[in-house]
Amino acid sequence: MPAYLIVTREEPIQDADAFNEYQSRTRKMTGEHKLTPRVVYGDITSLEGTKPDGMVMLEFPSVEEAEAWYNDPQYQEALPFRLKSSSYRAFIVEGFQPPK
Repeated sequence: MPAYLIVTREEPIQDADAFNEYQSRTRKMTGEHKLTPRVVYGDITSLEGTKPDGMVMLEFPSVEEAEAWYNDPQYQEALPFRLKSSSYRAFIVEGFQPPK
C-alpha cells in the first residue's frame, strides 16, 4: 500500500545557506529508494487552519520504504541543515486503496 512522507515548513526560511545545503545534499542522494515527488513547494491555498509556508509530499511504495528513506544515513546527514533553516513538521501517512 502506498505511503506518503509529508514535510510542512511552518515559517519562512530563517537560514537560506542551511536550506541550500540541505537541498544540495538530498539531490545527490543515492540508493535504492523508490520515491515519487508529488508536491514540492507548490502554491498553497489554505482552507482551514494556519497555512504552512511550504510543503513537500513524497510517495513511497510502503510505510517501511518511507521510513527507510528517512532513516538513510545520507538523509540523516542532510537533515540537520533543514532543521537549522526553519521550523518543520514531518510525518508519514499510509495511503488508501479503494476496495476492488
